[in-house]
Amino acid sequence: MEPTDIRNPDVFHKVVDCQWACPAHTPVPEYIRLIAAGRYADAYMVNWVSNVFPGILGRTCDRPCEPACRRGRVEESNAGKPAPVAICRLKRVAADAKGDVRARMPRPAAQSNGKRIACVGAGPSSLTVARDLAPLGYQVTIFDADPKAGGFMRTQVPRFRLPEEVIDEETGYILDLGVDFVGGRRIESMRALLAEGYDAVFVGSGAPRGRDLDLPGRAEAADHIHVGLDWLANVYFGHVTAIGRRVLVLGGGNTAMDCCRSARRLGGADVKVVVRSGFDEMKASPWEKEDAMHEGIPILDYRVPKAFVHEGGRLTGMLFEKVRAEYDSDGRRRLLPTGEPDEQLDCDEVLIAVGQENAFPWIERDCGIEFGKWDLPVLDRVTHQSSLPHVLFGGDAAFGPKNIIWAVAHGHAAAVSIDKLLHGEDPRQRPDPLATLTPQKMGIHEWSYDNAVSADARYPVPWSQAAARLDSIGTEVELGFDAATAWKEAQRCLNCDVQTVFLRDKCIECDACVDICPTDCITFAANADEPELRKRLTAPALNLAQDLYVSAPLKTWRVMVKDEDVCLHCGLCAERCPTGAWDMQKFLLLETHAGPGCRDRQARTAA
Repeated sequence: MEPTDIRNPDVFHKVVDCQWACPAHTPVPEYIRLIAAGRYADAYMVNWVSNVFPGILGRTCDRPCEPACRRGRVEESNAGKPAPVAICRLKRVAADAKGDVRARMPRPAAQSNGKRIACVGAGPSSLTVARDLAPLGYQVTIFDADPKAGGFMRTQVPRFRLPEEVIDEETGYILDLGVDFVGGRRIESMRALLAEGYDAVFVGSGAPRGRDLDLPGRAEAADHIHVGLDWLANVYFGHVTAIGRRVLVLGGGNTAMDCCRSARRLGGADVKVVVRSGFDEMKASPWEKEDAMHEGIPILDYRVPKAFVHEGGRLTGMLFEKVRAEYDSDGRRRLLPTGEPDEQLDCDEVLIAVGQENAFPWIERDCGIEFGKWDLPVLDRVTHQSSLPHVLFGGDAAFGPKNIIWAVAHGHAAAVSIDKLLHGEDPRQRPDPLATLTPQKMGIHEWSYDNAVSADARYPVPWSQAAARLDSIGTEVELGFDAATAWKEAQRCLNCDVQTVFLRDKCIECDACVDICPTDCITFAANADEPELRKRLTAPALNLAQDLYVSAPLKTWRVMVKDEDVCLHCGLCAERCPTGAWDMQKFLLLETHAGPGCRDRQARTAA
């Protein structure tokens, strides 16, 4: 194998599993250490730069960082249920305890640069575009049909998960940058919007249409059957304040979980969730399913809806066919009838949460924007540009429904494209991230961070007693960590961003680091191609997705090989090494957002 080039930012970025998995590449270990130090405002601002909505995401994020967390992986052989660090809930700690950070926010631009940007929809993607571009002097106008900014974060996420004041605060930071928010105005025509002369248009209108089910009885019992997305919005606006006693929720995603838990609080004494797939295949996050079941809501799987049962227009139940899953040699699933009789589940109301669809009836198909499969706009996945280069899409409106953190990442990417485009540059030439390596040495074998590996299990987040009664749609369920628990949970972080950097010229090949390593991740061996070298290691490196760290040949012509997949970043190799051939250096990667840093180097020099 060739020696690893640690100057390539991706080498150590991939080692920081949580940050690598985060669509916005939030430097997770960095802010967790700040929380442990009680520097909550600093931790909040580290988050805010990357993910824009720390308080919102600290309650609602889909947490792609947590399944990637090294903690869960290295505990796998030591615990029945390995648990990652509670990254998302630590983010909330920073938001709740930060104090007043308004003085640390960017200021509105002193003068306009003369460029006008229109954002359609006031959800997380559009708000991120505005956050990135407004301080640069762009005149950003956000249009939304609702009177307040936030998009589906405000209207579809229930208040018992996300309080209104958190949304007001974090959308307010963005609107205070001089952004012009036009609430109560639905954009009805792209052609008309383009005629208003904006230099760029960003479409962040979400996937606003919930899928319906065209089954026998749907029309006859329509008054008691609701599309989940619309129903949640009606709950938010106060149009729905109660529901029948027996409720069926159809669907296995997070929207279904929000529907069933909301129904429970609005009078549904007997609420059930029914899904076509198996329980483990549901799209809902595991913790969302756990919360629903904790509130006494059963989840019935492998049931395909067949018909709505009604009597004179009054819904009385639903018929379901019981199925089983069968997989072919390629892993594709088919649902086959079990042969059992159809099952009838009695109900008074049904909430349909079987998916979301994009809806662009307001974009004329002859205005220059090409549409393709599933009637979605044809987009450049790097720049987010449509076939009209100055019209860009992001969030659910771009590639279909995902979640808030993906919408934020799309907003950052689109803002870079807009900034480069309006400076006459090629948006496909993307800026490099800012990456630094900083030695952490404070003495001969002492580091500027706490490198002890905590043996604690993951700490649960307490629930409020009032919310446990399920009698209020507006009482927040989770209380969040207190300072003491947050500190203990932060200690579970393995500081994956503090890298073990190998200095080949200092190595005397004493193998002391091999002896001390608690996970056997270091090996000195004759070089070979990667498949063979992985077999030669002290402990075979099985995770092919994580690269090996390989040195140049040493004096004995052996190479140092380190399996980055299982390293604990404990620093014992550096502490044991008699010559300082191992060093602990903090790797910090920050994405380059819109602004001078994203522009071509030649153009920056000329400026």
